[in-house]
Amino acid sequence: MLVARSVALFAVAALFEIGGAWLVWQGLREHRGWLWAGAGVLALGLYGVVATFQHDDDFGRVLAAYGGIFVAGSLAWGMAADGYRPDRFDIIGALICLAGMAVIMYAPRGH
Repeated sequence: MLVARSVALFAVAALFEIGGAWLVWQGLREHRGWLWAGAGVLALGLYGVVATFQHDDDFGRVLAAYGGIFVAGSLAWGMAADGYRPDRFDIIGALICLAGMAVIMYAPRGH
């Protein structure tokens, strides 16, 4: 149950961080305005809050593991929001990152 909760928290954090960055991008790069960018800044702040709910007390470990989620989530967001089509190397790289996330976060440490 602890792993499922942790994975769910990573997914919510990814929605806030990737979504927030996308909103800032849309607001500034795509000229949709400061309201979009401001919503993105708010979402990015919420990402930081969600990350604190992880069971592990080590900031570096949690953020390093989250990096794998960020890589895979960014590709998925690009597919859903912008029509991006990853190639096989994108997919292989994302799978490697997710495997690394699992090792960093969930390997038995005996303490």
